[in-house]
Amino acid sequence: MRNYIVLLLGCLLFHLAGTWSLPLIDRDEPRFAEASREMRERADFVVPFFNNQFRFDKPPLTYWFQVASYRVFGENDFAARFPTAVAAAFVALVLFSWGKRVRDEKVGWWATIIFTLSLQSFIHGKAAVADMWLVLFVTLAHWAGWELLKANIERRTIFWWIFYISLAFAFLAKGPIGWIPLLTVAIAQRFYRRERFAARFKFVRGLLLMLALVCLWGVPALVHTHGEFFRVGIGKHVVERSVATMEGHGASSVWMYLGLLPFYFIIIFASFFPWSTKLPALWKNLRAQRDGTDQFLLAGTLIIFGIFTMVQTKLPHYTLPAFPLLAVLVARRFESLRLARALPIVMTAVYLAIAFFLTPFLARFFPSCNLARDSRPNLKPAMEFAAVEFTEPSLVWYFRDKVRGFMTPLKRKDASEFMSRGGPRFIVLPTASVAEIFPNVDASWHSYRATGFSIPKGRRVDLTMLLKPD
Repeated sequence: MRNYIVLLLGCLLFHLAGTWSLPLIDRDEPRFAEASREMRERADFVVPFFNNQFRFDKPPLTYWFQVASYRVFGENDFAARFPTAVAAAFVALVLFSWGKRVRDEKVGWWATIIFTLSLQSFIHGKAAVADMWLVLFVTLAHWAGWELLKANIERRTIFWWIFYISLAFAFLAKGPIGWIPLLTVAIAQRFYRRERFAARFKFVRGLLLMLALVCLWGVPALVHTHGEFFRVGIGKHVVERSVATMEGHGASSVWMYLGLLPFYFIIIFASFFPWSTKLPALWKNLRAQRDGTDQFLLAGTLIIFGIFTMVQTKLPHYTLPAFPLLAVLVARRFESLRLARALPIVMTAVYLAIAFFLTPFLARFFPSCNLARDSRPNLKPAMEFAAVEFTEPSLVWYFRDKVRGFMTPLKRKDASEFMSRGGPRFIVLPTASVAEIFPNVDASWHSYRATGFSIPKGRRVDLTMLLKPD
């Protein structure tokens, strides 16, 4: 128990380090954070909203955890990221337990260390998005599936429940991709050749349990939105994401799609760093000798990489659910891969230095946060606000901390008319457009300026905020 407590607290503190000093990164983090705030404001925990519009992109599990975090820590960047750090710490506990069951405590420790200190885990262990909750429940389901394939009959019941409940929560975290462990156990059975395979998993009653848990949320959501949640959430954000590029992430032509097929098998050397340096040796080792556990872990890893290789929309973190499986694989081959014992200490020091010293420096490059901070004394709850060209979700998240209204995206030709209306209001627009749109700025207005970097668009931005107090 002491090891579990130390591991949980250590991983939690590690992932929380620096989360309070780096503003939320456009576009996904502010979308999740703001949707959770609006869920709390509306007291509607079934259908998420962002900027007063339906948000069908993801199921609600992450929003629920963020709402709970807000009630403890308030509505701020740290609170939005806190649940993700909790999920990452629980992944570490699962890997420690699974590694001990695979062989011994040393494998458990190394599986935890390898996952926690991989680059992509470090990044997404701090991000206010759904991915780490997906990783947690997919990993739990994989572990339970492995146990059901190997366990004697007296141990099957608890892991049966874990398997199907985890599949339900994985869906509630990020949709149907959370059901990958079902495919893993189906393929792994070819290597284990267990008798009474269907009886071990009791698929019919298990799938009914999983679907029943999902439907506790899904049916009210579909009724409330007249089926739109399914049409957009599954039709657009699952099916369309698989066959078309979304938000510029992926291939825009057949030739580019073919060229990007090896994307995840190349990017793994950066996202799984520093342990990716051992992957060629691991592959050679597995080709020479592997058992049923290796086959199970390898099958799950290759399924995840294979699915996202075929999906047209591509982002480096999509294969993160495979990292716990890779971590156990590498940990099992600790001696033969000659893992350096000093490497975890070095990587921990590097990551903590980034969290404590680099992130405060980077904060100056987030214009939405800086504009909201500078204008805070003059913001009023009843204000209306709008934006021209730069309409990133971070504007909604940071300004709605003080303003009850929602952001109105405007075209340049409508900006002047918006500011001429009665009542307090403000507008955010590119500095280069101010003189053209507002040639004679009222002397009573307040003006704020911020420069920074637009991460989604990959370019520098120079913004001005004009605030009319009355």
